[in-house]
Amino acid sequence: MSIIKREDIRNIAIIAHVDHGKTTLVDGMLRQSGAFRENQEVQERVMDSGDIERERGITILSKNTAITYKGVKINIIDTPGHADFGGEVERVLKMVNGVILLVDAFEGTMPQTKFVLKKALDLDLPVIVCINKIDRPEARPEEVVDETLELMMDLDASDEQLECPFLYASARDGYCVRDLNDEHKDLKPLFDTILDYIPAPEGDPEKGTQVLISTIDYNEYVGRIGIGKVDNGSIAVGQEIMRVNFHNPDIHEKTRITKLYEFDGLKKVDVQRADVGAIVAISGIGDLQIGDTICTPGDDEPIPFQKISEPTIAMNFIVNDSPLAGREGKYCTSRQIRDRLMRELNTDVSLRVADTESTDTFHVSGRGELHLSVLIERMRREGYEFAVSKAEVIYKEDEKGHKLEPYEIAYVDVPQEFAGTVISMLAERKGELQGMSSLADGTQRLEFSIPSRGLIGFHGPFLTATKGTGVLNTTFDEYGPFKGEFSYRKNGSLIAFEPGVAVTYGLFAAQERGSLFITPGTEVYAGMVVGESAKPEDIEINVCKTKHLTNTRSSSADEALTLTPPRILSLEQALDFIDTDELLEVTPKNLRIRKKILDSRMRKRAGFRN
Repeated sequence: MSIIKREDIRNIAIIAHVDHGKTTLVDGMLRQSGAFRENQEVQERVMDSGDIERERGITILSKNTAITYKGVKINIIDTPGHADFGGEVERVLKMVNGVILLVDAFEGTMPQTKFVLKKALDLDLPVIVCINKIDRPEARPEEVVDETLELMMDLDASDEQLECPFLYASARDGYCVRDLNDEHKDLKPLFDTILDYIPAPEGDPEKGTQVLISTIDYNEYVGRIGIGKVDNGSIAVGQEIMRVNFHNPDIHEKTRITKLYEFDGLKKVDVQRADVGAIVAISGIGDLQIGDTICTPGDDEPIPFQKISEPTIAMNFIVNDSPLAGREGKYCTSRQIRDRLMRELNTDVSLRVADTESTDTFHVSGRGELHLSVLIERMRREGYEFAVSKAEVIYKEDEKGHKLEPYEIAYVDVPQEFAGTVISMLAERKGELQGMSSLADGTQRLEFSIPSRGLIGFHGPFLTATKGTGVLNTTFDEYGPFKGEFSYRKNGSLIAFEPGVAVTYGLFAAQERGSLFITPGTEVYAGMVVGESAKPEDIEINVCKTKHLTNTRSSSADEALTLTPPRILSLEQALDFIDTDELLEVTPKNLRIRKKILDSRMRKRAGFRN
């Protein structure tokens, strides 16, 4: 054996809680390393390439990029911060030799900081801590350093890991310093720290090829692209290889490398060969999966790989059968929807899709509401039309047959005057208060243990109760005993009684019964939900009702009817609002809530049977 170190390469991942500045920092690193031409126009957060990522300001898929500094190639992986995409973070850490942990200089350590840091420490990776957003007026960098060290101790970091370097940065303004009193210039201190502190990748060039596939990309033209690090040996175009998997001994397939790429800036560059330590992308292997090891035939030893976390939440995707079905979508059939969901499995490893007894219904499971809502939004934009059911948690049973459900740790930051309201709201949803502390700006931080069910549909009412000031962060904890039933919603629905077009007169009469979701001119059908009732029970109303003309006066003789502006629900709000006996009809142009059983008499009968 002749282990060598590739001193000309560093492989790092950037990890942090959501919105602490990972993607902005990678932007700055790319700009200052000369990855773009002087005159090249580059948009902000260039790594967030998907429309939904750009609009929401979140990273959904981990992204690879590479820069060159002082002759060393630094492969950088930008990871997601949301708990729903935690599966991405767990995998990419297998490709790197160290991480940069970003912590917001005001918010401090948050739930996802703990989650991603724990993953890195478990793999014994060295950590560079970067306190970001020190330019914020309310920044408290020294306190945040103490918080981070405390968190590392809580997570049983080794002495070497606790000796990690601390840097201070403003990713937005493109500078980093080792000491808060240093002059603000550029990101060179960060680049130098990476070269000094993150170990170079090492491996045995004389052994057979070993590449663990940690991420899958998908391209319409070349199909699946597997991304991984060359652990041992080398890999070359045209080489015959064996595909094996640590968790699945049945996978034992001989094939050939047809295309090989390395990363340079934001581009994939064709290469003929790659050696130990390089991060490569491989295409041309049809069934490539995350966790597969690419190795030399006869020397086919799979690399151990952590199993991907199981989904905790599920919903049904159903072929739309409402009276307005098929008018607005390009793809509406069960085959088209099924093909699209199966295609999503090419890149999203935390997703599960299962057929059901009905050919028109597919059971889709994921890591959280955001995970599934991003998929729904993506499909909708591509022209798909379908309906989805209320998200429900996935239950398990222990050895004694007791029902278990997933629990989350929820951290809530709210101004003091709303703390009591939030505590009672979460208590109604079976949440238990675990701790309470005051933050520097007078905000209260509440820590709850709560069944995942209790958080379904909670975000909307929570923002309303805290007047938009509350911040809610959650992270999966464990499966625990089933806490009993509770209702998701206090108020019933306003349901259209007959099909037609909603008119002002009908809506004016209806708005006294609750708050409306539709405007005059909206086409409705019997069984469609047009608003939220002010009472706990559902109320049927006729929003298409016009004023009857009589001989004595014309309809315009009345004073003009004024309508309260309706609540137009976003996709997340609609998914939050629907109850277990309702569906959300999703089309490229509209979101409509409806009852599963459209006929009111059939609904009543079904209600009597319950």
